[in-house]
Amino acid sequence: MTHPPLGVAVIGAGMVGRAHANAYRNAATVFGTGLPAPRLVAIADLHEPFAADAARRYGYERAETDWRAVVEAPDVDAVSVAVANSLHREVVEAALAAGKHVLCEKPLAPTVRDGEAMVAAAAAAPGRVGAVGFTFRRSPALNAIKREVEGRLGPVRHFVGNYWCDYGFDPARPMSWRYQGGPGSGVLADIGSHLTDLAEFFCGPTAGVRGTTMATLVTQRPRPLGVAVGHAGGVEVSDELVDVENEDVCTFTTSYASGAVGTFSLSRVAYGHANSLRVDLFCQNGSASFEMTRPAEFTVVDGSAETSINGARTVFVGPWHPYAARGLPMDFPTVGHGQNDFFVYQARAFLDQITGAEGLPPCPDLAHGLHNLRVLEAVVSAADKPVQL
Repeated sequence: MTHPPLGVAVIGAGMVGRAHANAYRNAATVFGTGLPAPRLVAIADLHEPFAADAARRYGYERAETDWRAVVEAPDVDAVSVAVANSLHREVVEAALAAGKHVLCEKPLAPTVRDGEAMVAAAAAAPGRVGAVGFTFRRSPALNAIKREVEGRLGPVRHFVGNYWCDYGFDPARPMSWRYQGGPGSGVLADIGSHLTDLAEFFCGPTAGVRGTTMATLVTQRPRPLGVAVGHAGGVEVSDELVDVENEDVCTFTTSYASGAVGTFSLSRVAYGHANSLRVDLFCQNGSASFEMTRPAEFTVVDGSAETSINGARTVFVGPWHPYAARGLPMDFPTVGHGQNDFFVYQARAFLDQITGAEGLPPCPDLAHGLHNLRVLEAVVSAADKPVQL
């Protein structure tokens, strides 16, 4: 029996909101053909020009300036929540109470307490899917590495994760919600939430955190005179400077129930690194590496070659790897893909969960997002007391 088309909407028309909007537009074009194309109903954003532009670009029926209009709309079945972290709880709780299925961007909420309330709201909405978006779990290359870890490479002994961006490098970039909030709400919440989740994707549950260092290197930013998409570039600013409230850099170490250890380096002021996520996995029988700057390939080293010619080899993602077959218009090696495709795969998995289809791994639920918040909270709690020399 074919499920009727789902009405979808996106709350938030910024950078990640547009990724969700595009993902729903393409979700029915990947993998099996059993999913009817969703009805692209609405894009909501407080800033009307953003909402209108995104709705027009991605083919949605209407633009709204109040998220409540989406939550209350009878023609909307499923909602992506892609707004500032501080707004997640209110929007998600209202959407679930209104009977909508919800896909919330990471991190789930500003605090563990907020996350607990959101999980309770999901439990009070039986039959509704409440999911959190950790898009890197949809990477074909990372899933191929995971398959190797579960096979010839063996368990991970040491996970090394670096996520370096430069969106905060320029002190002339204006103040935005990304720079507001207490310790842990900066680079740790923004991109560290992804990296800590990926570590558990490979290593299992986090057992402990230690040795955290956080630093704010750009301590003030100018107040903006306009509204911007994404990381607030290209907006006129005033002469008034506002204090930055959270961290630009964060480093820490972890341990896992599996016995593995992890080391992490996060930065939003890493000049020349627009979106440089890298993971290195040192395993029982070899190692593997992935860089987001080359998302359609990975490297692996094992004992399959004799010593004189053994070394790292590059593997190009192809249809024999997870997500690639029928996940791309041309699904053969070296064609390439990127992070936008991960959002498409995520949207397809979310819609499949709603319709009861099987095949793709389900999106992590809100309880998983709450667990991630607890890991981030532990990172903040493990901040070192500096020793003066």
